Amino acid sequence: MRIFDPHIHMTSRTTDDYQAMYDAGVRALVEPSFWLGQPRTSPASFFDYFDALLGWEPFRAAQYGIAHHCTLALNPKEANDPRCTPVLDALPRYLVKDSVVAVGEIGYDSMTPAEDTALAAQLQLAADHGLPALVHTPHRDKLAGLHRTLDVIRESHLPPELVLLDHLNETTVKDATDSGCWAGFSIYPDTKMDEDRMIAILKSHGTEKVLVNSAADWGRSDPLKTRKVGDAMLAAGFGEDDVDQVLWRNPVAFYGQSGRLQLDTVAPQPLHEGNSILRGGE
Repeated sequence: MRIFDPHIHMTSRTTDDYQAMYDAGVRALVEPSFWLGQPRTSPASFFDYFDALLGWEPFRAAQYGIAHHCTLALNPKEANDPRCTPVLDALPRYLVKDSVVAVGEIGYDSMTPAEDTALAAQLQLAADHGLPALVHTPHRDKLAGLHRTLDVIRESHLPPELVLLDHLNETTVKDATDSGCWAGFSIYPDTKMDEDRMIAILKSHGTEKVLVNSAADWGRSDPLKTRKVGDAMLAAGFGEDDVDQVLWRNPVAFYGQSGRLQLDTVAPQPLHEGNSILRGGE
């Protein structure tokens, strides 16, 4: 089983997670930039984070045979902090980097006017750079948030086939798929979706333009949830081709629209800026 996790925050994970993911079949991933759990106080802290997603994390992933790509953006939560919004002006110089395969995560957290502005601006950046957009649908008032998101997307210059609507569930899947956008589902131990609910959605809505991710981060989450969905699909009667479509071909097709996917892992370099993942090694 080959797996492409299209949304996982490896900055928050350990090297043991990389090894476990590889053993489970993960060979590629996309790491979206997101809120780190504590408010950032200046644009410079974003830039250091972006640089890590472009350098250090691909280096770590390569040690375990996993191809690493990222998406960059001002996330919805911090779009409300005026100390952070100058990030929007600096994004264009990052969006030209080879391993950036989308603008994201963008979207809504609390559905504020500031989030309206940031979402519209970053959809335009995606259109300007010929990139897809990874859109975070809010965890509260999901259906209202989805409708507001779709309104902004329709007013943008970015076609729906370049948009992935993530963190969907049973209440939002129909409207999301009817929009022409791609549908993303985050599988969590306690919140969002679980394997059984995901199987029910796949049975009712099919496997076309559906992406399943772990969205594993600094909270209670599981970087092996993609594999667990694949196993659950097989147990529920789906074929190996169905599993391959959901866990590999669909994320490749969506992010491949960037023209930047490099899925052949290269031999890892021993050092990144003088540092290795080892402790005490040569």
